[in-house]
Amino acid sequence: MAFRNVVKGTLFLGGGAVATVFGLSHLTDKRKASITSVEAAEAIKSFAQNELPSREAQLLTLQKTKEFDVLVIGGGATGCGCALDAVSRGLKTAIVERDDFSSGTSSRSTKLIHGGVRYLQKAIMNLDIEQYKLVKEALYERANLLEIAPHLSAPLPIMLPVYKWWQLPYYWIGIKAYDLVAGSQCLRSSYILSKSKALELFPMLQKDKLVGAIVYYDGQHNDARMNLAIALTAARYGAATANYTEVVRLLRRTDPESGKERVCGARCRDVLTGQEFDVRAKCVINATGPFTDSVRKMDNQEVKNICQPSAGVHIVMPGYYSPDNMGLLDPATSDGRVIFFLPWEKMTIAGTTDTPTEVTHHPIPTEEDINFILTEVRNYLSSDVEVRRGDVLAAWSGIRPLVTNPNSKDTQSISRNHVVDVGESGLVTIAGGKWTTYRSMAEDTLDAAIIAHNLKADPCRTVGLFLEGGRDWSPTLYIRLVQDYGLESEVAQHLAATYGDQAFEVAKLAKVTGKRWPIVGKRLVSEFPYIEAEVKYALREYACTAVDVISRRTRLAFLNVQAAEEALPRIVDIMAKELNWKEQKKKEELETAKKFLYYEMGYKSRSEQLTDRSEINLSPSDVDRYTKRFHKFDKDKKGFITILDVQRVLENIHVQMDANNLHEILNEVDLNKNGQVELNEFLQLMSAIQKGFVSSSRLAILMKSAEENMDQREPIPVHRSGGGVKK
Repeated sequence: MAFRNVVKGTLFLGGGAVATVFGLSHLTDKRKASITSVEAAEAIKSFAQNELPSREAQLLTLQKTKEFDVLVIGGGATGCGCALDAVSRGLKTAIVERDDFSSGTSSRSTKLIHGGVRYLQKAIMNLDIEQYKLVKEALYERANLLEIAPHLSAPLPIMLPVYKWWQLPYYWIGIKAYDLVAGSQCLRSSYILSKSKALELFPMLQKDKLVGAIVYYDGQHNDARMNLAIALTAARYGAATANYTEVVRLLRRTDPESGKERVCGARCRDVLTGQEFDVRAKCVINATGPFTDSVRKMDNQEVKNICQPSAGVHIVMPGYYSPDNMGLLDPATSDGRVIFFLPWEKMTIAGTTDTPTEVTHHPIPTEEDINFILTEVRNYLSSDVEVRRGDVLAAWSGIRPLVTNPNSKDTQSISRNHVVDVGESGLVTIAGGKWTTYRSMAEDTLDAAIIAHNLKADPCRTVGLFLEGGRDWSPTLYIRLVQDYGLESEVAQHLAATYGDQAFEVAKLAKVTGKRWPIVGKRLVSEFPYIEAEVKYALREYACTAVDVISRRTRLAFLNVQAAEEALPRIVDIMAKELNWKEQKKKEELETAKKFLYYEMGYKSRSEQLTDRSEINLSPSDVDRYTKRFHKFDKDKKGFITILDVQRVLENIHVQMDANNLHEILNEVDLNKNGQVELNEFLQLMSAIQKGFVSSSRLAILMKSAEENMDQREPIPVHRSGGGVKK
């Protein structure tokens, strides 16, 4: 009864505020010219190519073309969006990226396509019309992105738990206002849940003092693959598209009419070969995100910095930390930030932090930020769920390029919206904004470029324009993959959700397994649906390095760093065969990829949870129990165990395990790297497991399983566990 009365009061109190927002929504709703998906595609159908040109062909086009209309610098979401906008308007377009597409901020987001509930809150509380417009624009773009890339994106319900009665009407008003601002683009209507219903949908939620919950809808996507889809779509429509192509300096010419120097292209360098060449263009667009100011200073050393970089750290935990299809929003963390806790790719993603940082190509997640997120997660999950540091499977930091408007009188104020600036030399800079609004940012940028450089172009055509893989995708496409090619259902669903209607091209590359089922499709690692054929297909998508494959063509590095490391040797072997790499090149690729996982994907923080300085905090009975377990492997009482010791025990209980796998398992615990695991190291491991610093230790699980089997004398399989070890 109390809950019902509060809901009634909420409806009454919220009516006036919601009506106000509804009126404001209609007053400020400037609808862009409506264009359907069919119209957008038909309008530029003649441009599309059936086959993607190779990277070599793209580089040749860059070198041989006398002059492009537009050269875009930067291969993130915004840069690729600018390239697609330009080429779809009929402009001769080129785009270069010094690393891989989406290698920076665009692959390190919260994976949400959203308007920003907190921005709307600020807009209402501060009567800030600019914040309101930002939310309105983002919600319009959210709907468009869900339509043009249905394979890579989907609506996601997000729960906002309420622990105080007075918060229920407060949050409900805000969420309902969010629905109303979305208008016809509202994904699904938000709703209130009782305590019991909230716990039914999110059983791991903290139940003490829980009053109820509010559920609203936003979009979720595979950010790196979405970025790549934009780049590939631009390439199919004729844009000269090249990753690993660095801008060394900007080219200039003197305008005969004004006598002023104008930017007319860029000197580029192929990062992979070192070859340099000029790319000339009537207009150059700087879309380099956090590196905005470095390109602006290539043009003019005197310009003031406008980018104020902020680091956002995310962590990935096992999927059992959240329901399969329900996210969680913590609207007010201990320091006032917002934390999302979301299911993603059958795992759980939590983040983000927001701290000032220096601009770097290789941002590293800090232990402080990881622990901050874990602490906030603990506050919202039931005490029955032990939130362990060892369950952090991957972690990353992305640099968000907040900007100040160079044309504003108040140069200290940070713009939450995007800023388009045309310099005296004609360099067009697009900065700020958010992932969701990449398309409208690109449209505004090209509109400004066309005016500034007097380019002859058609109107914007990217609203409703399907991205790579989206046109013929359907929710049941995966069934055809299973039926036509003999793929596992899980693998087929993954391929359909990653490549859309291009999934059949990947399936054609899949090798026969030699098993009754699946017929084709060898997995790279057992617990993830990525298959070897994807590595070959990645090369068609301009992947050049092993890092490209593990982080942006597949998402292994973002899901589980250990699994990514396990897959690396096979990935490198496949790439080496396709690209004719020598042994030295293979070694370099492995080392570079492992360094990437170690520093940028959280492997360093994960591995440092167990060091040779780790304390042993075990009870005497535990020390005795674990010592006895250790000595069942160390029969000779040497004080350490080697691969041979483990192999001997496994043979006795009839378990077969590859020697290379055994070496990897022991190496995880071999803290002093002397090729053997000593008793002290084993006790340090078990102590770290008990404290939650380490989980999924293959050696601990293997030794426990072997001990049980030595007692029972029954052979069992040994697999990598998804959870911890029972004490």
